[in-house]
Amino acid sequence: MSKPVPETRVVHAEFVAGAVDSTQLPPSTHVEVAFAGRSNVGKSSLLNSMMQRKGLCRTSSTPGCTRQLNVFDLRCADGLEVGFVDLPGYGWAKRSKTEKAQWQQMIEGYLKRRAGLRAVCVLVDVRRGVEDEERQLVDFLRLPREASGEGEIILVATKIDKLSVSARKPQLEIVKKAAGVKPVGYSAETGDGREELWSRIRYAVVGKA
Repeated sequence: MSKPVPETRVVHAEFVAGAVDSTQLPPSTHVEVAFAGRSNVGKSSLLNSMMQRKGLCRTSSTPGCTRQLNVFDLRCADGLEVGFVDLPGYGWAKRSKTEKAQWQQMIEGYLKRRAGLRAVCVLVDVRRGVEDEERQLVDFLRLPREASGEGEIILVATKIDKLSVSARKPQLEIVKKAAGVKPVGYSAETGDGREELWSRIRYAVVGKA
């Protein structure tokens, strides 16, 4: 019988910086993990769940609420230190082409050049599956980076609590086939998938789960 996975306990979490350009951010104090996804995918709720803080990352029902790169510093009970970076959501139907282009440039600049970046969590709504924008982002992340070091792609299928238990595994398989990456099923409401995602992040950051 496998041993139960101990809960990752976050003992410190704080917002440290926000900027509309990666060059305006302070140098990385820890290795970083970025979180990307279309608007209303549940990114802010997931981040609060991962950090065990209710309102540290602001949530909103309005698409495109996050308009800058937001950096959070975390320290876990076992000593792990990591930076979480909340990237602006994409797929903003009510934004101008100019604003969309500016946001895309902001995101791509960070992903290409941030020296401390070690992994990118790409979030998809498990009910919608992988769409063109997610495929394009995954393909972009597979390109060589200007900064040193390779980044790992972690696919996260959010809102699995919206599906019946029997429907989850088949839908996660559909997501996997569409992206070519095995997803972590996640629910910010119940916490399902939290330890699996932490395990994937830990492996990307320090090389062990």
